[in-house]
This record gives sequence, C-alpha cells and structure tokens, in this order.
Amino acid sequence: MIADALKMAVGTLTTVRVPAPGVIDRRVAGGAMVLGPLAVVPLAAVASLIVFLGELIGLPAFASAALALGAVALGSRGLHLDGLADTADGLGASYDRARALEVMRRGDSGPTGIATLVLALLVQVGALAGAISAGHGIAAAAVAVVAGRGVLSLCCARGVPSARPEGLGATVAGSVPVWAAALVFAVLAGAAALVLPWWQGLAAVALGYLAASALLARCVQRLGGVTGDVLGGCVEVSVAGILLASSF
Repeated sequence: MIADALKMAVGTLTTVRVPAPGVIDRRVAGGAMVLGPLAVVPLAAVASLIVFLGELIGLPAFASAALALGAVALGSRGLHLDGLADTADGLGASYDRARALEVMRRGDSGPTGIATLVLALLVQVGALAGAISAGHGIAAAAVAVVAGRGVLSLCCARGVPSARPEGLGATVAGSVPVWAAALVFAVLAGAAALVLPWWQGLAAVALGYLAASALLARCVQRLGGVTGDVLGGCVEVSVAGILLASSF
C-alpha cells in the first residue's frame, strides 16, 4: 500500500516518471496525500539549488526567487497554480454552487483567476526574495515546497467532504485520518524549526496551514467540499504564507 501511495503522490504532484500504482483506492489515495511532502523533495532540492547558485553568481534576489519558483511550477506541471486560478474563478463567479463548480470544471481562466494567480505569484516571489536577502533563502525555498504540500493531508482529513461525486476530490476527500494529518503538521513544523530560526520555522508552517485552512473553509461553505482545484489552491496559498513568514 505504501509503495502504491508513494507512486500516486509522485505521479500526481511532480513530472517525475514512476510506474503506475497497482491499485488506487481510498486507502492508497489517503496515503498519497500524507506522503505528498516526501514526493516533492526533488522539487525542493531543485529550488534550493537554484537559490544557492543565484547567490553564488550574484543574481538579484528577485530573479533567483522567480527562477526557483518557476522551476517548481514546471516540475509540477503548473497543477496547483491552475487549481488556484480555477478556484478563484469559481468562488467569484456566482453564489450558486452548481454554477461555481461548472466554471471551475471548464478550466479556462477568467479575470478573477488571472488576477489571483498574478498576485499570489508576486507574493511568493517577493517573499522568497526577502528570505534570500535575509540569508536563509535556501532553507525557505525547501520548507515552502515541502510543507506547502503538507496541507494536502489537512484538506483531505476525515470530515472534509467532496464537492463532486467524481474526480480527484471525490477520490481523496476524507481519506486521511485526523491523527495522520496532525502528525504531518507536527513533523513539518519540527523540521522547519531545525533549518530556519526555530521560531520562524514554526511560524512559517503555522501560517501556511492557517492560509490553507481559511481557503478550505470558504470552499467547503461555498462549494460543499473540495475538488482537485481546491487542493491545488490550498497548496499555493500555503506556499505564500510559508514564504511570507520566512521573508524577514
């Protein structure tokens, strides 16, 4: 089960080619959401390496941050960024739940989605540039990528419904035991406290989870639950929150 869960996590969250899972059921799906942070360790390593090389050759902090986050987006097929844009469009489209879900399903980005995406990327890049200038950009990049995917277990914890009867959201919604989601948070917060100043590491992960929780609560209220787009949106706002707390 663990092997299948890791294959699903890597295949879903990254462009790394892995064999298809032997079986995909709710147990495997829940395991994949728990193992999300582990699956993106290669992306975190690439982002940190770009920041390191940027510092080595004297690139402006903003340029290094943009390249690092661009590499992460490329390595994840822009999946979460697309989810953020679609979620913003759905939430901004109509108070009618069915209408909002239909807008999200179409996949094309409207003005609300585009504006949200641009603002989120500006916050992420600017905050990572701040962390680079403060001297801990390498660690901040790694924590943001890894802990940002940790919120997937929160969004798929027991009790969180699916907004649709089909799709990725229906497969993973409510598939993670609450204790497992709490354990992922504790491990990530502890790890962040080791690689960043301890208080900043704890604050970064906490702020990332808080940002994701706020979006999750809004989507459950408006849409009736989570979709694959909502999961991606929660990842991106979490990354923004983590980087903001790491930027000084």
